[in-house]
Amino acid sequence: MASSSSSIFTGVKFSPILAPFNSGDSRRSRYLKDSRNKVRFNPTSPRLTPNRVRVEAQSLIPYNGLWSQPTSNKGRLKRNIVSGQRSAIFRKEASGISLSQGRNFCLTCKRTQPGTKRSLPSAFVDRTSFSLSRSRLISSLRKHSQILNATVGPDEPHAAGTAWPDGIVAERQDLDLLPPEIDGAELEAFLGCELPSHPKLHRGQLKNGLRYLILPNKVPPNRFEAHMEVHVGSIDEEDDEQGIAHMIEHVAFLGSKKREKLLGTGARSNAYTDFHHTVFHIHSPTHTKDSEDDLFPSVLDALNEIAFHPKFLSSRVEKERRAILSELQMMNTIEYRVDCQLLQHLHSENKLGRRFPIGLEEQIKKWDVDKIRKFHERWYFPANATLYIVGDIDNIPRIVHNIEAVFGKTSLDNESTPTSPTPGAFGAMANFLVPKLPAGLGGTFSNERTNTADQSKMIKRERHAIRPPVEHNWSLPGTSVDLKPPQIFKHELLQNFAINMFCKIPVSKVQTFGDLRNVLMKRIFLSALHFRINTRYKSSNPPFTSVELDHSDSGREGCTVTTLTVTAEPKNWQNAVKVAVQEVRRLKEFGVTRGELTRYMDALLKDSEHLAAMIDNVSSVDNLDFIMESDALGHTVMDQTQGHETLVAVAGTVTLEEVNTVGAKVLEFISDFGRPTAPLPAAIVACVPTKVHVDGVGESDFNISPDEIIESVKSGLLAPIEAEPELEVPKELISQSQLKELTLQRNPCFLPIPGSGVTKLHDKETGITQLRLSNGISVNYKKSTTESRAGVMRLIVGGGRAAETSDSKGAVVVGVRTLSEGGRVGDFSREQVELFCVNHLINCSLESTEEFIAMEFRFTLRDNGMQAAFQLLHMVLERSVWLEDAFDRARQLYLSYFRSIPKSLERATAHKLMIAMLNGDERFVEPTPKSLQSLNLESVRDAVMSHFVGANMEVSIVGDFSEDEIERCILDYLGTVKASHDSAKLPGSEPIVFRQPTAGLQFQQVFLKDTDERACAYIAGPAPNRWGFTVDGVDLFQSVSKLPAAHDGLLKSEEQLLEGGDRELQKKLRAHPLFFGITMGLLAEIINSRLFTTVRDSLGLTYDVSFELNLFDRLNLGWYVISVTSTPGKVYKAVDACKSVLRGLHSNQIAPRELDRAKRTLLMRHEAELKSNAYWLNLLAHLQASSVPRKELSCIKELTSLYEAASIEDIYVAYNQLRVDEDSLYSCIGIAGAQAGEEITVLSEEEEPEDTFSGVVPVGRGSSMTTRPTT
Repeated sequence: MASSSSSIFTGVKFSPILAPFNSGDSRRSRYLKDSRNKVRFNPTSPRLTPNRVRVEAQSLIPYNGLWSQPTSNKGRLKRNIVSGQRSAIFRKEASGISLSQGRNFCLTCKRTQPGTKRSLPSAFVDRTSFSLSRSRLISSLRKHSQILNATVGPDEPHAAGTAWPDGIVAERQDLDLLPPEIDGAELEAFLGCELPSHPKLHRGQLKNGLRYLILPNKVPPNRFEAHMEVHVGSIDEEDDEQGIAHMIEHVAFLGSKKREKLLGTGARSNAYTDFHHTVFHIHSPTHTKDSEDDLFPSVLDALNEIAFHPKFLSSRVEKERRAILSELQMMNTIEYRVDCQLLQHLHSENKLGRRFPIGLEEQIKKWDVDKIRKFHERWYFPANATLYIVGDIDNIPRIVHNIEAVFGKTSLDNESTPTSPTPGAFGAMANFLVPKLPAGLGGTFSNERTNTADQSKMIKRERHAIRPPVEHNWSLPGTSVDLKPPQIFKHELLQNFAINMFCKIPVSKVQTFGDLRNVLMKRIFLSALHFRINTRYKSSNPPFTSVELDHSDSGREGCTVTTLTVTAEPKNWQNAVKVAVQEVRRLKEFGVTRGELTRYMDALLKDSEHLAAMIDNVSSVDNLDFIMESDALGHTVMDQTQGHETLVAVAGTVTLEEVNTVGAKVLEFISDFGRPTAPLPAAIVACVPTKVHVDGVGESDFNISPDEIIESVKSGLLAPIEAEPELEVPKELISQSQLKELTLQRNPCFLPIPGSGVTKLHDKETGITQLRLSNGISVNYKKSTTESRAGVMRLIVGGGRAAETSDSKGAVVVGVRTLSEGGRVGDFSREQVELFCVNHLINCSLESTEEFIAMEFRFTLRDNGMQAAFQLLHMVLERSVWLEDAFDRARQLYLSYFRSIPKSLERATAHKLMIAMLNGDERFVEPTPKSLQSLNLESVRDAVMSHFVGANMEVSIVGDFSEDEIERCILDYLGTVKASHDSAKLPGSEPIVFRQPTAGLQFQQVFLKDTDERACAYIAGPAPNRWGFTVDGVDLFQSVSKLPAAHDGLLKSEEQLLEGGDRELQKKLRAHPLFFGITMGLLAEIINSRLFTTVRDSLGLTYDVSFELNLFDRLNLGWYVISVTSTPGKVYKAVDACKSVLRGLHSNQIAPRELDRAKRTLLMRHEAELKSNAYWLNLLAHLQASSVPRKELSCIKELTSLYEAASIEDIYVAYNQLRVDEDSLYSCIGIAGAQAGEEITVLSEEEEPEDTFSGVVPVGRGSSMTTRPTT
């Protein structure tokens, strides 16, 4: 298996300081995990793909920001198809469609966050504690007392229950540990002061009880987010209502006519259901495109209809019933089932372990409209909802007026007279209803039931004071609860051993300076644990695959959970558990060192400082998600500036002893396991395979017992431990004297750029500068201030896996992983290089795709952060160290990936399709064991390093730097790289071919034995690459003007409408090198919309269907893939329906409104991303690459006008280049179930033919391990 030690390209992944442990539903499954909410030490990410080795060096706080939420949205439904990663235990993502696309839109996968991604600075000050003098304390208090507070409305009753049980008192901090100059009483008074509230956050409440929050935010401009949160979820369902909240979400959302009217405005929408709430959200422009009509009233009106006035039509209910049943089978992967097992045992004492939002199939099938309506009447009313509006708002009173005008009419008076309901499990809590209720609902609520209609109504309309309304058994010292024996979940589709040890405590609200101080100390303590485990074990056969310690708050579960998760190969599981417990115990017993305290404290402060500088660049959706989660947890919401000021204030009071005292309490349930004073684990759950692979033997049974698990934990408690030694951290990787010597030897300079005659080519319109170094390396850079004092850099080297020969299959991808695993450069050890990255908060990723090898850096310009990133890049290029044990780990990793393919329906199905379509070409799949065994360290090193020829390397940089700063770094650290100028030495690429139809492999099937039924399918075929080249070597631009026009009648009528200027734009588009890139992107939007409308919405054959294009840049080919999930009984019809849609563009002509909608979608996405440094980095890619000769500056400058100029005729020109006939189209259907046709078997290495299961991934250009290729 892969090594326990990861590389220099791995670091600490941390979450925001203010809500440092928010959204901790991550511990149950790696597919629901949000790395921002935990400390991770995961050397072999489960999402690693052979074509994309990406191991990130994260800053102590991740790039999404201190006061912004992550893209993954913490547990919402994820559609990562290859691994079946659609777990939606905590949130059921909606049936929602994009208003701009008219099709399924996955909020989790598609959301982008311009302006917030960054890596953070800096070198650390050499100090071991941060004393805060008395005068500074007083000054800080005075300063914060002057910070404006938000407009405060009523207390939010839906905050998670956070009260500690009676008799449990948190141990007071030992003030004697503080520096003597601080007066203990003053410090205690200071720490007890409340944190300031966000000065721009406006809260209010209507007379009918509806709460609203409004926050002006300018990113993205001229757009806003409106989220209606109804405080009802699966936890509120009775035994015969399991899944009904999710059903209502579907019916209400997709049945709204007012939402449909927003189609074409550029708005998009979605919805999701969770344990504790249902959220309907719309992302909309502030005004319509062609006029100044205000869209706020229309959006609010749509949300009002969706939440409070849905029409429960029988036709819509039946349509959504079919969709949900399909969704249920789609998401019922082995990962989802593991999630369910973990939650069931973690929350065995309450309904959280039994009320998953998706519901139960047998109940979903039988509810009638009346049953659904009654649940809606019980929970969906204004006093049980909160409206959030964040965006480009200038006039808050006007927005408030709109809210009152739209929602003020909605009250309980206009609802139908209810029948006497069956009270919920927490119906007795009706006295905690919102105090401000409309007439007729006032007065005192009694727990006694009566027969009057009014009192029936009052009991029915419940709003719980605590969300979610459950009681927990806390893992606290001194409790009389007995230890629950370890639970074991065995399944034939599991590949590895994994164990989770849970500790569950109440949420500690972050409302005072003291609360924030405790959070900071925990962060420092846990970050040390990450680094220690990440670097201690470097053998070629490590005891574990990964170890993660997660300490996080969960608003949806109403608790804070600490989880130790250990994964390993089954044969190593006992030693893996022992080592993990041993390391936890070492940290608890000896604590962090003074050097670690200094290092991580300074990193957190620098990150906070950077975020404060970026206060005007945080996106509205990030701010909104953060506010929603913080409100659910009861945390005080501050803006970035307030957050930094408060963090600086409390940092000065922290001491080493207190950090170790506070941090140790987090680990006691592991380190003191078995002692009478230790907190009892809430649950211990092991998930294991039924059979394991044994070298030379094959598959054999795997057995494990609860007693063996307990013994392995105890062995870690008895193992000898020693204190952690201090490590010397290099301040620089290249000294000034070394740099001076290199400069004299190599004399770096800029040469004239080919075709321009100048050494520096600058475009004023875009701000892009192009340079060419004397060693042949091309450089593009753009100065950007949108992300304050932050930058990104990417090295792209042409070649990638396509350069692998028949004798070196897998050499490039294993070589890149080997380089990553080794982590050494020059004379610096792996530990020193990692600490150098931590000190400068450099985030680095290394990846291998089919076409390229790429290395990307995120950095800040504070404390020489950019210089440090350039130094690391220089050392990797010049003085990389290739290690035998790192190669062994990399090879073992891919052996494990190959063997796991037959246990994944999606991966096995995709594999068979790709092998068939690409004639068994192993460069597009995971390498087989036979190929891996033929590799050695020398062969993989040569395969990688042979690409590093000067003219084959391009570096692009975007950031908030000056011209002098960036060009100095370019000359000093890139110009002094000794790069070869001999392009003839570059490895060639063997031809890539699509299999001829005579082979009879156009349609195939995969069957997988499983306890539950599921089905998926993939349909694929050839396409040109982004620049108009086909796999046959045809240059489509040579004949694009001669291509036959489709549908002459339609195109003539369209041409008659074109003005002279528009015709010129069309001619320009046809001649532009990006013609096929533009038209193929628009075509994909149109096909996606039709697939959703037909296959999902009209025919009810699937819940999830998508069309995606994979257009290469360097390789002369591309392909399209339709991914569809269904049931075994419907999947064949679903495939036929998808084919009909794909081929039906000639018989069912593209309408102008379809093209307009596609244009708006892509242009809106483009405009929103322009404030992101990472997006500009993508635009700069290949600008000077000789292997992508058609990429030029106009591809960036004219992107908007090219989209606008595209006509329906242009789309048909692109469509005609897709091969959709029976001979060219390939499909594969995968069916899992107890009665599946045949079982996938694992072939031994000796009997592997060319077309065996070798980890197929029908993707390209660096996509993740997924069968849904990305464009």
